[in-house]
Amino acid sequence: MKKILAFAGSNSSTSINQQLLDHIVGRIQGHQIKELRLTDYPLPIYSQDIEKNEGIPLNSTIIKNLIMESDALVVAVNEHNGGPSAFFKNIIDWLSRANRNFLEGKMILLVSTSPGKRGAKSSLEYVKNIFGRFGGQVIESFSLPSFKDNFQDGRLTNEVLDMGIEDVLTTFAHQIES
Repeated sequence: MKKILAFAGSNSSTSINQQLLDHIVGRIQGHQIKELRLTDYPLPIYSQDIEKNEGIPLNSTIIKNLIMESDALVVAVNEHNGGPSAFFKNIIDWLSRANRNFLEGKMILLVSTSPGKRGAKSSLEYVKNIFGRFGGQVIESFSLPSFKDNFQDGRLTNEVLDMGIEDVLTTFAHQIES
């Protein structure tokens, strides 16, 4: 049984990426899963001056330690204007300052969604690339397009997309178990 840490990069109380994450986490069986709400760990906007004068914020260290204690991650990536939200990017900035390789040895499943047809693919690709720089290994990724058309009442309504998520989850589970 592996320890999986799951979180969404959104600070919205009505986040569709959080809804997708909840659905995906509910489908993972046989592992210990901890869902983390990043909004419970507020951080100042990254600044070299803050880092120099005050050090790394405690909440950044707490998040980093939770990541280090896990074997794998499931991360839902939101998108604002083609990139990850400033909220999520700020967390990544602080984590990388606390430990440049804060994702070292972590196997990662990335998921994203948006109201549009691209399903936050630009942000997903950005995060996939940057997580590799910090030592993470993105095993699988999945982008759900047109959230409101394909997801209702906590579940996927599009059978083809549902099969796609199942394939991604199967591959992810096999990789983290080996």
